[in-house]
Amino acid sequence: MKRYVFISVFLLFTFSAWGRDYNIVTQGKAIGDGKTLNTKLIQQVIDQLAKKGGGRIVFPKGIYLTGCIQLKSGVDLNLEKEAVLLGSTNPDDYYPLEEDKDNANANDNSKQALILGYNVKNITLDGEGSIDGQGLELALNIDSLHHSGVKIDSHYNMRRMRPSETVRPKLFLLSKCGNISITGLHLRNSACWGLTFDLCSDLVIDQVCMENRAYWNNDGFDITDCRRVRITRCNVNAADDGICLKSYHPDACNDSIYIADCEVRSSASAIKFGTASWEGFKNITIDNIRVFDTFRSAIAIESVDGGDIENIRVSRITARNTGNALFIRLGRRDGKRVGTIKNIFIKDMNVEIPFGRPDINYDLRGPEVDSFHNPFPSSIAGIPGYYIEGVHLENIEITCPGRATRGMAYVPLNRLKQVPEQIDKYPEFSMFGELPSWGFYIRHTKDVTLKNVRLNLSEPDYRPAIILDDVKGDSLEQVSLPPDNKEQIIRVNN
Repeated sequence: MKRYVFISVFLLFTFSAWGRDYNIVTQGKAIGDGKTLNTKLIQQVIDQLAKKGGGRIVFPKGIYLTGCIQLKSGVDLNLEKEAVLLGSTNPDDYYPLEEDKDNANANDNSKQALILGYNVKNITLDGEGSIDGQGLELALNIDSLHHSGVKIDSHYNMRRMRPSETVRPKLFLLSKCGNISITGLHLRNSACWGLTFDLCSDLVIDQVCMENRAYWNNDGFDITDCRRVRITRCNVNAADDGICLKSYHPDACNDSIYIADCEVRSSASAIKFGTASWEGFKNITIDNIRVFDTFRSAIAIESVDGGDIENIRVSRITARNTGNALFIRLGRRDGKRVGTIKNIFIKDMNVEIPFGRPDINYDLRGPEVDSFHNPFPSSIAGIPGYYIEGVHLENIEITCPGRATRGMAYVPLNRLKQVPEQIDKYPEFSMFGELPSWGFYIRHTKDVTLKNVRLNLSEPDYRPAIILDDVKGDSLEQVSLPPDNKEQIIRVNN
């Protein structure tokens, strides 16, 4: 009798250990040679562990080629040092996540990814290893299949001669998931956006290195209508927006998001709200962000699809070699409801703007501005009848390049109305074309405060430093400008 009890206890102990840690090579017989496709084996192990209540799959040193795999609740992935999860370059090895049929707005981007998760919880992806999507090779194969007529992309981008975002897999796509932790990994080379989290809650991304410069639309992290998110101590180098908050879903929004202690490089904007902004963003804290070599804005806050943005706190932003310090835009892209932007607090920001293009060393760069222009100022701009409200800027220092010339583009102060409103246009810091100031251009706003703001010029600029156009209630306290004989702050229609 004792012998049977011993065997039962032994088997129970063995099963429990197997359920916690499962070595994908010694137990799962995966082959880490970078050539053998391990998709079915990895998915079988995930499914088996999920059925037994969960566990951790360990990938030791090796290169594990795989197509799309789908996460399950309670199953963790751990990549040890020098372990690489390598994405297949065969488009047939990917499939879409279950569609959200009630949300037509979200159909403008890919539902495919190397790692999928739908309605799962309690997941950890961690370790010192890497996940590489081989995005360039995968995207070029998708492109070839389109042109050969084998797999037609109905949204193919003829202007830019590349497959659309709808058919190129991301690195991660997790939807309606909860209690997710991603730590320590090196992630790179998606064919589209990097990591996308849609309607997720209680998400932690910590000490992740994200290099996503393999192909077009290579965002770093995209957070869509999520709640309780922490992104900390990450390094993001992206050919498109670095860390991007989006809102697609009715009756949802990004709420309680904390982004801190990160370093970002981007051929678009470093941290951006939008462009997708149907519902909105609230209670967002951004702190201690270092921005380098970024083409567009260090911070871009945009509502152009009817979404509401409120209670945003940004602090300790250092940006070097970055094309624009701050861009806040309220518009009406879809021609329907106009959203709101209110209660924006930004302090302790130091930005140095170059004269030339800051991302010139990127292999893939964002589209050039399609008009001649002098350097652009930071903009805070609503539209007629709809005001951005309650913007407080404190302890801000921006060094602009100057060198503006009337021969490049000239907007005299008596013709400010020629600056277009661009009510229904895609929002970017360059959207208005030539602007008549070099430091700040503020239009259609209420209750704007600039306190202890220092604007510097590397070289002379013929334009005034600040223009306030249709601004209802402004407070300028301790605003420091370069010495000049001309008027530096212009108020019109106020």
